[in-house]
Amino acid sequence: MQKPAHFINQILLVSLLISGQVALAQRLKQAQVIHPLNLANVAIDDPFWSPKYRVWDAVTVFDVLDKLEGKYDPDRPDIKEEKAKTGRTRNAFLNFDLVAQGKKNIDAHDGPPWYDGLVYETITGASDMLQQHPDLKLEKKLDGYINRIAAAQAADPDGYLNTYTTLTRPDKRWGINGGDDKWQHDIYNSGMLVEAGVHYYKATGKTKLLNVAVKLSNYIYTQIGPAPKLNVIPGHAGPEWAMLTMYQLFKDHPELKRKINVPVNEGHYLELARFWIEDRGNYGEADGSHARKSDSSYNQDQMPVLQQTTIEGHAVRATLLATGVTQMALMNNDARYIKTADRYWNNMIGKRMFITGGEGAIADGERFGRDYFLPESAYLETCAAIGAGFFSEKMNELHADGKYMDELERVIYNNLLSGISLDGNHYFYENPLAAINHPRWAWHSCPCCPPMILKMVSALPQYIYGYNSKAVYVNLFISSSANIKLDAKTNVRIHQETQYPWKGGVKISVNPALPASFTLNVRIPGWAQGRENPFGLYQSDISGQVTLTVNGKAIPVNPVNGYAAISRTWKKGDVVLLNLPMQPRAITPNEAVKTVQGKIAFESGPVVYALEGLDNADVNSYSVKPGDALNLTYRPRLLNGVNVITGNATDSTRKPIKFTAVPFYSIGNRGQVSPYRVWLKKE
Repeated sequence: MQKPAHFINQILLVSLLISGQVALAQRLKQAQVIHPLNLANVAIDDPFWSPKYRVWDAVTVFDVLDKLEGKYDPDRPDIKEEKAKTGRTRNAFLNFDLVAQGKKNIDAHDGPPWYDGLVYETITGASDMLQQHPDLKLEKKLDGYINRIAAAQAADPDGYLNTYTTLTRPDKRWGINGGDDKWQHDIYNSGMLVEAGVHYYKATGKTKLLNVAVKLSNYIYTQIGPAPKLNVIPGHAGPEWAMLTMYQLFKDHPELKRKINVPVNEGHYLELARFWIEDRGNYGEADGSHARKSDSSYNQDQMPVLQQTTIEGHAVRATLLATGVTQMALMNNDARYIKTADRYWNNMIGKRMFITGGEGAIADGERFGRDYFLPESAYLETCAAIGAGFFSEKMNELHADGKYMDELERVIYNNLLSGISLDGNHYFYENPLAAINHPRWAWHSCPCCPPMILKMVSALPQYIYGYNSKAVYVNLFISSSANIKLDAKTNVRIHQETQYPWKGGVKISVNPALPASFTLNVRIPGWAQGRENPFGLYQSDISGQVTLTVNGKAIPVNPVNGYAAISRTWKKGDVVLLNLPMQPRAITPNEAVKTVQGKIAFESGPVVYALEGLDNADVNSYSVKPGDALNLTYRPRLLNGVNVITGNATDSTRKPIKFTAVPFYSIGNRGQVSPYRVWLKKE
């Protein structure tokens, strides 16, 4: 019996849908393949990083908290003038105390509107440090701050908390009624509170701050979302990722809900995050209902996020939004999110990333520039590089490709470390590649970078290794030990020893509890293979080779997706030795980068170098000849111990001279401000 045409068409349609779903599922099988470690399962003992962590633990975290509390001597004209007018330095915690006292609409607020968020971000970083290095003094200090935060929330019957809005414009919550959340940071501050509550709980098991976060999030859920709720997106991205973090916490630990004294529906936090991502570019219905004003590309609102093909606008906002999009892709395996994350990252790294890992070329609006616009005098806010680092790490989780960790590594050894002084209490906001007078500061009128630095360095240990049920990934070369549970039967202890980034040898000891078959994926950096950038944005002339042995036996180095995969039955005492070529190399830009054409920069390993005027008279006149010999020497008494690159140059009179280059991150650390530059003219 012949089937009717419409029946056959339905069969064909169903068949196409099924085959399309199968194809989609096959494409998405590669998503969510790497998990970072819990901080409690990894410990760093590294000659490069451990001394820095001792400074950050003992000095930086207390420095940032004290300065947020107003305990500092102003060293910049703007805050010196402010103290002269008010007779004191600004105190972020005073704002919470005033709100707790019931103060409202008093037209007074210490610091910028995002000061609350900086407090919360600092608590997040400090909490992760507590997981690594328990410190009762720090924990007690944080508990005191949390009590003041909770008291401020208790003064509002809704559980709303944003001190700037309450104290100066209480009728404009979320930036409505003529307000502007891009300035008020209501939602951003709320997201950072959520993040702090989750991280402090993980560090201490205490729920007071998490309870504040849940109560505020529950209120936000009643106010913002699809009609008839308010059509509002975060004025500053970041809350998307934070809400997903809290969603995951309660999803993984439903028993925790019993410890919270308000209802918990983690699905609501997921809905908020999705709304804040997908509502960008959607300004309301044609009849004017559920309408809002576009925030433009500055806030990634120029068009729907899942249609955006380039990374645009304020660089910190953009990189944090991209991180949230990638986290959502990890959770929902949605091809639209995966493709959007890919487009963002490919554009950022392939056409807009600076050699130091910096992002954001333009000071006006702290924005990304157009493709290939990479001037030496660029803005390069510390926070933007850190946001890009978090984004790259999430992309590595999503795709299991070492190129993403290459770019995280570029950030951490250059633009992250340049943001903080060696003594741990002075900072850079901007990180241009050439400057004449660029001093570090003790505190800033917008001190957003120190809390972000703390968030990144405290999270970094969990990114050294990754895993899934079948493999361990060695992502970063940092002396450390980690306990990794691949599945119910396979527990592995990994121990790594190295003097990276000054030397290229890495010893990886693999010790499973019982002999076990799995793959050890060791990242082979792109720079070590002559691939300075995955899209050819920069090129290098490296000539050394990568070598790899297992128990003394050489094995071929044939990286796939950035990793050398070693599959075998592992047993206690197995040792992998990796050797990376660390000789200095010259870097040249893609010919599309007109701003630094005809110039050369220098790197060794992941470290970018700069010439500082303290070592090089009239540094801005130097030119170098391509192919000239470069020497690498370790100087233990310079800048806490660094490799320096030396070579030949010519000054403005054509006189031959010797130059000395130090790591870019170390500039501005010798008590005297002097010119510096990364790119040198070719002869």
